[in-house]
Parts: sequence; structure tokens; C-alpha cells
Amino acid sequence: MQALWSAIVRGYLAVIAPVADWLVAKRVRPNTITTIGTICTCVAGAIFAKGHISIGGWFLGLTALFDVLDGTVARRTGTSSVFGAFYDSTLDRVADGFLLGGLVVFYATHPVHHNQGMVIVAVLALIATFLTSYTNARAEGLGFTARVGVLQRPERITLLAAPQAFFGLAFHGWVLAGIVSLLAVTAWITFFQRMAYVHRIASTMPAPTSPGE
Repeated sequence: MQALWSAIVRGYLAVIAPVADWLVAKRVRPNTITTIGTICTCVAGAIFAKGHISIGGWFLGLTALFDVLDGTVARRTGTSSVFGAFYDSTLDRVADGFLLGGLVVFYATHPVHHNQGMVIVAVLALIATFLTSYTNARAEGLGFTARVGVLQRPERITLLAAPQAFFGLAFHGWVLAGIVSLLAVTAWITFFQRMAYVHRIASTMPAPTSPGE
């Protein structure tokens, strides 16, 4: 599975390489790309909230390239910065909130697919998504990274885009419900994996001089 995903990533990078070349030639700043990408993802979340699941999936899939292009352009132009990394990570959380929040709104308000159980599942997915990001951020504050676990952000975006684009609300919405449930389960598994990883690494390190937040 990892080999397949790596092959998909390489193919995707090859496809968007001409776009990256154009952005570099036009001297578009990486933070501008990050901002545009975040706005597009928020729009996709709003489309989900309105119940246009297939359209939202296509829109998210087509605009997800901005999530890769900002880092690619930054590396090619030598404009990577500490603030750029902070800005990108922060706006990723905004985008995640809008995407999963859109699905919460969809299940809470849709006249046909209203489902209180799925509202809870989507909220749990949203909470776990933020927790997985927070654990890595706190680990980085301790001097190491915790990018481990079964579900990383690229996989999460892929799951939110591809199945919805092709299936939408087909099979009475069971495909979407299955994807959201899968995201919730794997996000929580990833959170606990990161907690265990940080505990294992941190137990070998000296205690901080002052308590963290």
C-alpha cells in the first residue's frame, strides 16, 4: 500500500510540475499560494455543507494542488521561512475545520440525509484531526517530530475528495458515510499512535524547566 501511495505521489508531482514552473516564473509568493489554496478548500467545505457532495469532491480534488505547490515553489525559489511554515500549518487547520465542519452541517441540516449519528461521527473526526495536528506541533516544541500514524493530511484530503467526486450521494449516501466513519476511526488511531510515540521519545528526555501549555 505504501509503495502504491508513493507511486501516486510521484505521478501527481510530475503532473503539477509545469504549474510549479509557471508560478516560479511569475514569482508568485508561496504564502499567496497557501492563501488561495485555503480559500478553495473552505469553499469545498461550504459546497459539502450545501449537500453538493460530488461537486465538492471534484472542486477539492482539483484545487488540492495548491496544498503541494506552496512548498514546491518555496523550495525552488529559496523562499522557505519559519513564518511560511507556521502560516501553512495554521491555514491547514482552518481548511480542515471548514471541510469536516461542512460535513457536520450537511448531516445536521440536509432534508434527506439528516443523521444525528453521522453528525457525531463527523464531529469526532473533526476533533481527532485537530488533535493529531496538535500532538505533532507540541512534539516539535520539544525538539522532534511526530508525523507517524495511519492517516496523514494528504491521505485525508484524498479520502475527502476522490470517493465523493465519483460517488457523491450514491447508494443512499452510504459511500460518504463510510468515508467519514473511516476518517474518524483512522484519525483517532493516528492520535493515539502519536501519543504513544511522543511518550516513548519524551520518556528518554529531561523534563522541561517550565511546564508547557
